[in-house]
Amino acid sequence: MRQTNALPTVMVGGAAALWGCIGIFTEYLSDGGFTSLQIVTLRAAMAAILLFFILWLRDPSLLRIRLADYRYFIGTGILSVTFFNWCYFTAINVTSLSVAVILLYTGPAFVILLSALLFREKITPRKAVSLALTFAGVVLVTGVFPAGFSEFSFYGILVGLGSGFGYALYSIFSKFALEKFRPLTIIFYTFLFASLFLIPFTLIVGPEWPSQTFTPESFGVVLGMGIFPTVLAYLLYTEGLNRMEAGSASITAMIEPATAATLGIMLFGEQIRILQVMGILLVLFSVSALYVNVGSKEKRTRA
Repeated sequence: MRQTNALPTVMVGGAAALWGCIGIFTEYLSDGGFTSLQIVTLRAAMAAILLFFILWLRDPSLLRIRLADYRYFIGTGILSVTFFNWCYFTAINVTSLSVAVILLYTGPAFVILLSALLFREKITPRKAVSLALTFAGVVLVTGVFPAGFSEFSFYGILVGLGSGFGYALYSIFSKFALEKFRPLTIIFYTFLFASLFLIPFTLIVGPEWPSQTFTPESFGVVLGMGIFPTVLAYLLYTEGLNRMEAGSASITAMIEPATAATLGIMLFGEQIRILQVMGILLVLFSVSALYVNVGSKEKRTRA
């Protein structure tokens, strides 16, 4: 029987908060001349290297998979991580950062629909309301209001929705993989497959690497990016996903943009408007209401 305490929600919320911190690392690397594609490649490669040594030291048997199991990690590593990152950064270039974030966070809607089809998860009224309110909060946080929609283009909408769909696929493929593998194994092969796909592509068609690529400062930032908003974040999310519905986990993960906005204010001196404050509070309230509903429902079922 699945756990009904707050631990899974805390895990997923913690993962989302760590993902929201990634701007600290990407800001430094971008200022150093790294492109978005190079940053994604470095993140995946560093995560794969770290996870290999963690698994090898902890239990080498966790590294063993069968050839038939590759399909799970093609799904999480290439169809999800690689595809959604490409779509996301393309959407940023075609539209704007705020618009791209909004389209990325259509992901939970895709998760809920796919989970209903594949895992028979119920689309409850409370879950639907929580999704709608959380999405509205994200819109307020990013500052995209009616005037911002003039930045849309058909291609921008298409790749933006593609980022949301790719984002959703991690939860779906991971749910299947969790029936056979531990979360650490799933995360390792996710980033191994992503790295194997990205590294040749980046070296062949990507722009030249900046001259300061291998400075101690850059290496330290890449290492930090590999540990905190990648390995630790994905471990927390996958562990939480193993203990709760995929739809609920994806809604909870929408804490990420609220975290990013808060850090932007605290660390980079960004201005905040009252509507953004309302958006952050709305996201937190919606996620909390979702958990309270799930917990109370499960208690009534047990009684």
